[in-house]
Amino acid sequence: MLRFLDGGESHGKALVAIIEGFPANFEVDLDFINKNLLLRQSGYGRGGRQKIERDRVEILSGVRFSKTLASPITMLIPNKDYENWQNIMAAFGEKSYKKRVTKPRPGHADLAGYLKYNFDDMRNVLERSSARNTAIRVAVGSLCEQALEKLGIKLVGFVESIGKIKANIDYYDNEIEKKTLKSPVFCPDESATFEMIAEIEKTKLKGDTLGGVVVVVAKDVPPGLGSYVFYDRRLDGRLAMALMSIQAVKAVEIGDGIKNAFLTGSEVHDEIIYENGQYKRLSNRAGGIEGGMSNGEDIIVKAYMKPIPTLIKGLRSVDVLTKAKNIAAFERSDVCATPALSIVAKSAVAIELFNAVLEKFGNDDFEALKKAFIDYKESLKNR
Repeated sequence: MLRFLDGGESHGKALVAIIEGFPANFEVDLDFINKNLLLRQSGYGRGGRQKIERDRVEILSGVRFSKTLASPITMLIPNKDYENWQNIMAAFGEKSYKKRVTKPRPGHADLAGYLKYNFDDMRNVLERSSARNTAIRVAVGSLCEQALEKLGIKLVGFVESIGKIKANIDYYDNEIEKKTLKSPVFCPDESATFEMIAEIEKTKLKGDTLGGVVVVVAKDVPPGLGSYVFYDRRLDGRLAMALMSIQAVKAVEIGDGIKNAFLTGSEVHDEIIYENGQYKRLSNRAGGIEGGMSNGEDIIVKAYMKPIPTLIKGLRSVDVLTKAKNIAAFERSDVCATPALSIVAKSAVAIELFNAVLEKFGNDDFEALKKAFIDYKESLKNR
């Protein structure tokens, strides 16, 4: 089983992660990880923080001469902005209230965290709850993503909508990744891209923010990952948890899950045929998962992101020190981070999918895992 712990604050010294259960003898491509880290910081609508940080991962343990050792892998991403915050975020020394936060932002963790942990400064909450820590999750997910690619499973993430602008996208387009990377908002629909950029600019002038919907597609996933046996082994449940745990995501959909709730069974369920020694579906409304298991079709998951709760124009709030009406605190922020979410969501899916692969095929040696994976796919033919 693969698991990881991460730590770090938004303006702290660094973000770190320790990964346990990654198999030995896998050749790590650092450029692949750093490329995804750069993409997470890109995308139209990002704020000033992305101009300060240029994230690159360091691997401190668990890898020797580019290959994994099966021992815990320690990753580190330094926060370059820490030099401007070291007195405020110091682990020890005299307490500083220079950047104290007392006016909670509606839609953020500020007030609930302040009340839960009995803090006197909501900075303690926002530093850890900040989406800045998705950087280390992308680093972990990128390691898993490249392992999946070695097995022939390809992941692509893209933006389907920003605000009220929705794209027209063919999820099975072989050029979808290429088109996505050409777009400043990571949307493969060129005409929708221009509309999304215009919508972001219009919203920025109002001092407001936008959310949106991102899609992650996993191609060539074999049937049988996950399980129907226990609720916590169901692949769709695990993917939903992984995506819902990303900051600002408030809903998750597998396949056409939302639309399907309003149709009849004959309009929804993917009929099965047997062709060229394999079982196939005539459609993929289930999003590649049935009964908590992958069914051999492409896995399609969507994450719905609310608008970022840090607004330049501010929202009504209360100063917790005086209890007086006030305007919510403002931290440097994005107008729209939906393009970045497409990268983070892809990493979250990669972690869960690779974990499901490890559960089925073992995690001691990657070459042995790969052989078992290929043998299993061969065994499915003519069944």
